[in-house]
Amino acid sequence: MSAPPDLETNRINLSWLLRLRTGEIVMQLTAVMVAEAWGFDLSLNPILLLIGVEAASNLAAAAWLRRAQTVRPAALGIVLTFDVLCFTALLSLTGGPYNPFSFLYLIQIALGAVILSPLASFGLALLCFASFAGLFTWHIWLPLRGYELGPHELHHLRSHVQGMWIALAVASGFIVYFLQRVRRSLALREEELFRANDLARRNERLASLATLSAGAAHELATPLSTIAVVARELQRRMETGAGKPDWLEDVNLVRAQVDRCREILTRMALDAGENAGEAPERVPAAAVVTAAIADLNETPRVVVELDGAGDSGLYVPPRALAQALQGIVRNAQQASPPDQPVVVRARREGGEQVFEVQDRGPGMDAGVAARAGEPFFTTKRPGEGMGLGLFLARTTAEQLGGRVEIDSEVGRGTLVRLVVPCDDLPR
Repeated sequence: MSAPPDLETNRINLSWLLRLRTGEIVMQLTAVMVAEAWGFDLSLNPILLLIGVEAASNLAAAAWLRRAQTVRPAALGIVLTFDVLCFTALLSLTGGPYNPFSFLYLIQIALGAVILSPLASFGLALLCFASFAGLFTWHIWLPLRGYELGPHELHHLRSHVQGMWIALAVASGFIVYFLQRVRRSLALREEELFRANDLARRNERLASLATLSAGAAHELATPLSTIAVVARELQRRMETGAGKPDWLEDVNLVRAQVDRCREILTRMALDAGENAGEAPERVPAAAVVTAAIADLNETPRVVVELDGAGDSGLYVPPRALAQALQGIVRNAQQASPPDQPVVVRARREGGEQVFEVQDRGPGMDAGVAARAGEPFFTTKRPGEGMGLGLFLARTTAEQLGGRVEIDSEVGRGTLVRLVVPCDDLPR
């Protein structure tokens, strides 16, 4: 089973973060060598030890990533927090706030804003701000060999660095705020695109089912008509005494089965897309429930609870919505024991009409519930269904701007909600 999308994203983010840390370690070593060659008086041993700790932590994190099944968001926060503390320690050994590379706090802040939650990213920005402030108290002055700053120059430099500290705070706030806004907007856009693509795939499947049903109806219509004509002729002969009396029962059975096949083909054609062109009408929610349960089996019995919403009006294609609800109720009947009723509820919640169907069947685990609604996916025994009822119900709901929700647990039964908007169009 693949990892959830958010956890997989965390794995990718951590992988790139470790690569970035590798480049950061190389740049730190290069900067130390350049500064030493330039003539700065560096404390090389603690600096190199600190860089070695960073490199060791990077190798350990890479080894952990290869073995880890999932990567939690906390792992990203821990790595970035460790980097900020190491960077602060390195700055304290190389001039503190007077080190020109102190602006690189902004890189840590920007990374946090991109890969962490809003609260965690603001926390990381606050840590950077506090770490920079601490450098004013704890740092090793980094003089250039043979050159000393005068009191006047040192005063101006300190004022400049304090201004940089304030600028860091302002820039941090803007960076975190706007990157988080952009990140949320992109996430919402990505979710909208996913839903649109998913709806397009469902519509394509629905069109394929419509074509299949039309083809099946066309191909089977002729032989069924021939069988019906022959059965009618045999029935007439039996009734006039031209054959054995016990043949009449068999002929009546053949005619009944032919009629049943025609009814099934008609229902397939309706379910597979004929309703797509049905004009919307204003219809009470109670009428939709009544039409949905009209042709269902008597067992298990269906209990209707309108919850005061029986007269709430909908502007929908009534037959399409009724058949969508009927498919859900039929599934509930097939899942429930004969002595346990199926409950159908209808109520209005704000601007939405909610139809709930509760069964007392065995329920579904999370894996089965996630696949419920896929065409031709069914847990029923052969001959009891093709796995299209819930798929067609969900497609109809989405075409009306609604949705189908499934709440199921093994041993508790299944609750399916068909939700459509209450469109207050012409009365």
